[in-house]
Amino acid sequence: MTSTPDFPPGQDPWNAGQDPSSGPTAPLVPASPAAPGPVVVQIGDLAVTSTVVHTPAGDIPLAGSTWQVNDYWHHEQKIPTWAIVAAIVGFCVLTVFSLLFLLVKQTVPRGTVQVTVTNGPRQYVSRIPVTHQDQVSFVHQQVNYVRSLAAL
Repeated sequence: MTSTPDFPPGQDPWNAGQDPSSGPTAPLVPASPAAPGPVVVQIGDLAVTSTVVHTPAGDIPLAGSTWQVNDYWHHEQKIPTWAIVAAIVGFCVLTVFSLLFLLVKQTVPRGTVQVTVTNGPRQYVSRIPVTHQDQVSFVHQQVNYVRSLAAL
C-alpha cells in the first residue's frame, strides 16, 4: 500500500491557489471574443469574414483595411514528356534522329500573385502560386470584392 504525504492546508501542490474549504473549482479559462461569423472569401491563406481577416500571423480588422495585388510572372522552357518518351523509344530504332526530339521546347508560364492586406500597423503578405491568367483574374476579383466589404 502506498501512502501519500499530507500537506498543510493551502500548500498542496495539486490544489495550489484554491481555498481547501471550498472544494474543487473549475480552472480559469479566458473568455473568447465573439465569433466574427463564417468565412466569406478565402484568398490563399487569408480567410475573410464580415469583420475580420484571419491570417497565420493573427487577425486583422476588415474595416478600414487596404488591399494591394501584384502579380509576378516568368516563363520556363522545358522538354515535354512526350518528346522524352519519343527519344527513348526512337533510340532503339533510329539512334541519331531520335535525339532531335530532345530539341523540342515548351514554354510554361508560372508565377505568383502577391496579396497584401494592411490595417494600421498590421500588415500581412500572402503569395499565391498561379499557372494561368484565369487564376490571376480570379484573385483580382476576390480582392475587389473584399475591398468593397472593407469600405462598408
